[in-house]
Amino acid sequence: MTRMTRMTRVAALLAALVLTAGCSDVSGTGDGDYVPGDGQVLEVAKAEREGPVSFSGTTVQGDPLDVTDLRGKVVVLNVWWSGCGPCRTEMPMLNDAEEESDADEVAFVGINIRDLAPENAASFERDRGVTYPSLYDPGSETLLRLGKFAPHATPATVVLDKEGRVAALINGPIPSKSTLTTLIDDTLAESD
Repeated sequence: MTRMTRMTRVAALLAALVLTAGCSDVSGTGDGDYVPGDGQVLEVAKAEREGPVSFSGTTVQGDPLDVTDLRGKVVVLNVWWSGCGPCRTEMPMLNDAEEESDADEVAFVGINIRDLAPENAASFERDRGVTYPSLYDPGSETLLRLGKFAPHATPATVVLDKEGRVAALINGPIPSKSTLTTLIDDTLAESD
């Protein structure tokens, strides 16, 4: 076999490997450096809910926040980081839903899990007009407190019922504002 033939075969093999690598089920790990959620929306029946979640921490602005202080309200937890493209895309829907919600009945809390400095997360929030607080949790410890419903990727949105139990999970980008508001309304409408 000549040297040129071997080089041609090696080049063809490399091209085939590159093309087949694009057939993977894993997406989003390129420049974005994350694996996106699968987009499933899961509503948890009251009988299947685990106990109330509790966690606290410091917001990206440096203020203390304890999720147990929000008991009695439906709480929307949005897991995000500033380098996540789908997180940027869904932020206007979250802002609109938060603005349209009754603050006496619904609270929104972000959980920033990947930014290396809280200043990066605060800048992201300012640029996108986010008015609700976000816990700064680069170690993702708060997610472990969500039990078997802990999201495995960003973005993710968790709806807690008035008792602080996981009532719904959007594992991936929010499909639409109406999807989110329906989950909130359904959780609000539950009889205690």
